[in-house]
Amino acid sequence: MTTRPVPILMYHAIADAPAAATHALSVAPAAFAEQLSVLAERGFTPVTTAALGAAWRSGARLPRRPVLITFDDGYAGVHRHALPVLAQHGFPATLFVSTGWIRGAHDTGGALDAMLDWAQTRELAAAGTEIGGHSHTHPQLDQLPHEALQFEIDRCREIIRDELGAAPTSFAYPYGYSDRRVRAGVRAAGFAQSLAVGNDLARRRHGPYALRRLTVRRTTGIEQFARVVEGRSVRRAYAGERALTRGYAVVRRAKQVRRRVDRIRG
Repeated sequence: MTTRPVPILMYHAIADAPAAATHALSVAPAAFAEQLSVLAERGFTPVTTAALGAAWRSGARLPRRPVLITFDDGYAGVHRHALPVLAQHGFPATLFVSTGWIRGAHDTGGALDAMLDWAQTRELAAAGTEIGGHSHTHPQLDQLPHEALQFEIDRCREIIRDELGAAPTSFAYPYGYSDRRVRAGVRAAGFAQSLAVGNDLARRRHGPYALRRLTVRRTTGIEQFARVVEGRSVRRAYAGERALTRGYAVVRRAKQVRRRVDRIRG
């Protein structure tokens, strides 16, 4: 069984001219193609999130150099630009959709850029892309009261099941934020594994509901990409982002304590 750390790459929009709101977390199509060529040249074998979770639960063997290619939210460029490159290499991936942002019957508005529709999502699934959950309206789940939290998780899973004919088994937390209550809710809804961010390699000891990922940004150069996917200089590459994450965690815990106190007083 492969218990060594595994790089899980986190992408968002793949676009030449993304919306301002997604620009920093977008990747140009040419850069994405170059990054996947690096994976192929260096002997990495992409697997889905479900495959990694199942292997780490059961002890099944993974490829010698596993890597995960994941996309958050459900931007249209995943179908237009990423799918042909994935198909060229025969690479599977995982797409985590915010179901209220996907164009169609369940659209709640609020999406940050051009989104997939359900027909395109089904085409991605048919091509070997695992479709996972990413909440319904993309809120900060750890800041929601219990009823709203369960609605976001359950509604997302129900819509994917109804649209694709099979319930998703993998989930990714919007913004990467979770706490014990959120993770318990995701597990209770029937998801077998879920992804955070963390900007670190994923390790089995983190547990199936807190797997860490590496953010791929528009500013991620090919040399940095090659280093981090090899597991080299990861902490240095993401030192600034990790410091911000620690700061946000303190603020978020303070907000949660304040809300609990307000509920007790109310």
